[in-house]
Amino acid sequence: MSVINKARDIKKEHPNDVVCYKVGAFVQLFGKDAYIISYLFDYSLKEIKENIPTCGFPKRAISKVCAKLEQKKINYVIIDTRKNYEVTEEFNNKNLNEYDEILEKAKRYIKVRKILKNVEQELLKQTEEKNIIEKMRRIEEIAYENRKI
Repeated sequence: MSVINKARDIKKEHPNDVVCYKVGAFVQLFGKDAYIISYLFDYSLKEIKENIPTCGFPKRAISKVCAKLEQKKINYVIIDTRKNYEVTEEFNNKNLNEYDEILEKAKRYIKVRKILKNVEQELLKQTEEKNIIEKMRRIEEIAYENRKI
């Protein structure tokens, strides 16, 4: 059974927990959990087969990640793939779990980040146009219009 299929089964058991998979020297996350970790730590998201978002980090950063999840009141489980996908660590806030709230913020953040990346790429293509500075200033004005002085 592939890691993806196993991850789907495990996620059914832990739908509102961030599920971290220890894989060699790294920790991997998939789907919604990848969104949350990408949002909280600004880790890059990648897509693997079937357009499943994933992100990861070195195993040595796991204590930092867990501390932040606990601070944000987000349940998590850590799965060791070498130990037959055994849960090696777990944090449960019970009914105080903020998973869903943080997930919504993460989705919005990632959507905005993706749009910004696309806009940046398009503007970089236009650097030789005469009115590029004017366009950039208009974008800047829009970005700063709600800024408090």
